Amino acid sequence: MEVVMLSIAEVRRMAPEDTEQQQTLGPRYVAVRRATEELCRPLATEDYGLQAMADASPPKWHLAHTTWFFETFLLKPFLHAYSVFHPRYEYLFNSYYQTIGAQFPRPERGLLSRPTVAEVYRYRAHVDAAMARLLREASADDFAEVARRTTLGCHHEQQHQELLLADIKYNFSLNPLRPAYRADLPEAQKPEPAPLNWIDYQGGVHAVGHAGADFAFDNELPRHSVYLRPYALAARLITCGEYLAFIRAGGYRRPDLWLADGWRTACERGWQAPLYWEQIDGRWWQFTLAGMRPVNENEPLCHVSFYETDAYARFLGKRLPSEQEWEVAAAALPIAGNLRDNGYLHPVPAAPGAFLPLQRFGDAWEWTQSAYAPYPGYRPPAGALGEYNGKFMVNQMVLRGGSCATPADHLRATYRNFFYPADRWQFSGIRLAEDR
Repeated sequence: MEVVMLSIAEVRRMAPEDTEQQQTLGPRYVAVRRATEELCRPLATEDYGLQAMADASPPKWHLAHTTWFFETFLLKPFLHAYSVFHPRYEYLFNSYYQTIGAQFPRPERGLLSRPTVAEVYRYRAHVDAAMARLLREASADDFAEVARRTTLGCHHEQQHQELLLADIKYNFSLNPLRPAYRADLPEAQKPEPAPLNWIDYQGGVHAVGHAGADFAFDNELPRHSVYLRPYALAARLITCGEYLAFIRAGGYRRPDLWLADGWRTACERGWQAPLYWEQIDGRWWQFTLAGMRPVNENEPLCHVSFYETDAYARFLGKRLPSEQEWEVAAAALPIAGNLRDNGYLHPVPAAPGAFLPLQRFGDAWEWTQSAYAPYPGYRPPAGALGEYNGKFMVNQMVLRGGSCATPADHLRATYRNFFYPADRWQFSGIRLAEDR
């Protein structure tokens, strides 16, 4: 299958040459779009249409929806005489924007054999060519808003890149053949993990939320002050071996450790171990994007729900951090760790003997005890883009820090991810906290 992608040479002609933003926006757009298609390159045509559960989407849909975003929010309102690729795509690939119009039912996305994969790639090429023209021809009056929406669209597509990997992993895991998404993924060494040291943080009034002119999602705003009591965070994530101790101690059979809704969910769904774990001949194995591997007890735990995370913290007499505690502790740290750029697409063990904060970014998203809610003074943007975050601020929990599937240039210490407490297919793990 031929995938059409713009070259860097082509995008250098995309925008006027009078600001640094205009010089970097085109190449940024192309790099993000190219990365999505590179993530799909290992797939067979048959893989593009799989949807193994309602919460996941077929790879073909991710490719089309991210393209729909640019067509809907940039090309239609700003590019003169733009011709849509297909008039029904507005309905097929609208995710949840009620202001835009009706959507094809999410649980039925895997039923769409058409458009074909090849046609979806032609759709992407059509929109990419039109975006090149828009970034080159946008008027001075329009360019600031075009740049803002293009930047948002790039980060939106990076969110879908991570979802794409999580969805592929779940789709493949249900196949008895246990196929590998990429059999060439490297496997980390198995050093003894660093001790579970604790790092103390001062209480008092702290500022949280995004500040400055760099990009942030609207749910990271406004910056505001919070009061924190003295606390400590574990210096690294919980390992698979440490979680195995919870399993062996009957953690999944002890209702006293679980929130009521968590216990009900665990019983109804038959949870006995993290997602993707299974015992084969008395040994624990886990499904990865490289296929089946023995559980490495020294690597960070991944694919647990908020309910399991909370039960594990209670098992040890600890708790989860609030998102504000997490952010204050991470604010001065560089965005570095086992992120997607490292190429593992799987958590890796922390360096032995280290005491400094480890794995704060990358490896696994860290559940917090904080409900996903608006910050004081938050106002969603006007129009359809106001549906991006604000209407989801209920019944979900905040995760922080990124994962092994997150691109490094997509993260910030203020970044707020959010999922329902029973969700396990995202790359999610555990960092413990305690009071001081």
